[in-house]
Amino acid sequence: MIMDTPKGFRLHLGIFGRRNAGKSSLLNRLTRQTTSIVSNIAGTTTDPVEKPMELLPLGPVLFIDTAGIDDDSDLGQLRVQKTLQVFDRTEIGILVVDVARPEPVWTLFEEKIVHELENRKIPVLVVLNKIDLCDPAPYLLEKLESQKIPFVLMAAGKRSEEVRILKEELVRIVPEDFLTPPPIASDLLPEGETAVLVVPIDKEAPKGRLILPQVQTIRDLLDGNQRCVVVKEDLLEKTIQQMDPAPALVITDSQAFKAVSEIVPPEIPLTSFSILFARQKGNFSILLDGARAIGRLKPKSRVLIAEACSHHPITEDIGTEKIPRWLKNYIAPDLEIGHVQGHEFPATSKELARWDLMIHCGACMWNRREMLCRINRCLDAGIPITNYGLAIAFMLGILERAVEPLIRIR
Repeated sequence: MIMDTPKGFRLHLGIFGRRNAGKSSLLNRLTRQTTSIVSNIAGTTTDPVEKPMELLPLGPVLFIDTAGIDDDSDLGQLRVQKTLQVFDRTEIGILVVDVARPEPVWTLFEEKIVHELENRKIPVLVVLNKIDLCDPAPYLLEKLESQKIPFVLMAAGKRSEEVRILKEELVRIVPEDFLTPPPIASDLLPEGETAVLVVPIDKEAPKGRLILPQVQTIRDLLDGNQRCVVVKEDLLEKTIQQMDPAPALVITDSQAFKAVSEIVPPEIPLTSFSILFARQKGNFSILLDGARAIGRLKPKSRVLIAEACSHHPITEDIGTEKIPRWLKNYIAPDLEIGHVQGHEFPATSKELARWDLMIHCGACMWNRREMLCRINRCLDAGIPITNYGLAIAFMLGILERAVEPLIRIR
């Protein structure tokens, strides 16, 4: 079902603009339902509101309605922080401008939003809103045309033609990399060959189903016209012995890396789901270098562990228990380890720079842009970043073997 599509596979469209410019009304019209509360009182939207929908021919998208960021109050500053985080996961920016507001309509405020989006190489579309109340100023139309900033005209009423034009313009400016996302594993083995997927069934495995990276990898292999055999680790050795020819690739949950690496013969390529997502969701070379930076950590070094999903940790949780324990065993017991979850993240380079290493989850629930933004922020702050699978492989001493299947095709 379309509505079951994970966020990470959706095109993220951020809606920005002044308070009461009509952002929430625009979102409601696009989704054809009351997604955001609409009021004449400026500042009604306080936190980003997300709405998944189907936008043909692109498929699943996620609209993010943000709070107005022209509020200087204390509460307004909190809204601003939430809105600024949305830039990190935006793939198309929609700037809503109220042409009926007192002059000037276009100010340094709008310029800064456009500059922020363009500086991040994010396509921007300007919506000149409320044209039924006031005609757009000729100077503004000329300005947008001269700067080659695409725009559409929108009335406050419910004109379906305007919504259709808006959707067509969004389709026109969609980033090319969204249409051709990197594969997960299907390019690592020939068509018709078999991959063995090692899937431990532990406390973190949801009852009655597989976790998302495993499901996504299976689908990717099927799309590549390959076969996949799914087993628990206790049946892996017997499964490999019974296969003729041998599997072209073994993919394991990173937490089972040690046991699986001892079972899989060295001539059979081996990697993990998390390492595959280092390439699919981020910058593989940078995350690989970050894993090797674990070897440069010292006693009392600071490591920040980031989990994209905001979930309640369970016993033997990978991010809050296992990786911290493995790190302290590998480096020293007095490592300082911190944690962030969801979209929470150090707000400035100065806050990031207090850490010596960032270890991130596979980001299977995110789009690639948000993960790339985090990688770039770490680079700007001068700290290495890696992900769970690469970090675990390094600490087990099998990093080079685990990344060889990906390096081989580069």
